[in-house]
Amino acid sequence: MSSRGRGELRRIEVLPWLRAFGVGALLVSPVLISGCAVPKLSSPFGAGSDDTSSALNADDKLPEMGASTTKDPASGESLNCPQVVAWPNDRLRTIYAPGHDGDALSVVNRGELTKLSRECQFFGGRVVVKYGFAGRVLLGPKGQPGAVTMPVSIRAAGADKRTLATDKMKITTTVPPGNSVGYFSMVREIAFPVQVGTRLEDYKIFVSLK
Repeated sequence: MSSRGRGELRRIEVLPWLRAFGVGALLVSPVLISGCAVPKLSSPFGAGSDDTSSALNADDKLPEMGASTTKDPASGESLNCPQVVAWPNDRLRTIYAPGHDGDALSVVNRGELTKLSRECQFFGGRVVVKYGFAGRVLLGPKGQPGAVTMPVSIRAAGADKRTLATDKMKITTTVPPGNSVGYFSMVREIAFPVQVGTRLEDYKIFVSLK
């Protein structure tokens, strides 16, 4: 199956949250999210407790997927799926009030990816990867409850970093009245050719909020 969209990547600047309204600064998560890993974050609008997979809202969880390995129908050998990753600067997206970029007290909302997953099938030199992602939107000092729409870009690449396929979409979540966080999740597919002599684990699928 072909990819559903193409988009050019753009780095998203990650800015620290200022101590506002008596809450602590946000703790940056590990270097990247990979596979089904869930980073630990301290919410700037809560008591500072860490979020883990068991603490995520139901809407922040992905549907169960199969194992991260598949079998080559020709040989029957097990093959690892391509990795799905989100780099730190790509997994976060901060929106500021107009004319106040970089001002932590003017943050409207911040989107973040918290969970990634995948499964794959290999057919005659091509791999089809079903990938999923979940995340949340946190309101900032200038934010208001309601619908929040964010762009998401996907890029599949080999060990040589050459782009093999792309996907692009918009995802909308709603922050309920009286709350400061909304959750989202999505499952899609992307397909690309696998070069002879390479391994599926040599390929990566990059997810970015941009």
